[in-house]
Amino acid sequence: MVPVSWYIILSAIMFTLGALGVIVRRNAIVVFMCIELMLNGVNIAFVALSHVAGNINGQVAVFFVMVVAAAEAAIGLAVIITVFRSVQSIETQNVGELKG
Repeated sequence: MVPVSWYIILSAIMFTLGALGVIVRRNAIVVFMCIELMLNGVNIAFVALSHVAGNINGQVAVFFVMVVAAAEAAIGLAVIITVFRSVQSIETQNVGELKG
């Protein structure tokens, strides 16, 4: 049996890598993927701590996070495609050109 601390460490590593990716990277698609990585890191922590607590509340929270992530993926990709059509770039620093 794998100790719960390993899951928490994995969750922290995934969240940290996602946060660093959001801060460092300039490509909108990579930033988008890093946000998804952060959400998955939090989901692992929710499930692990729910298992330790012996209730299902964390797993229910994960279900709602996954629903929100799916909606965010659809809307986020639509926004990225719209920005690309306007600016012809997916670099985050070029989005400032959309200002009126």
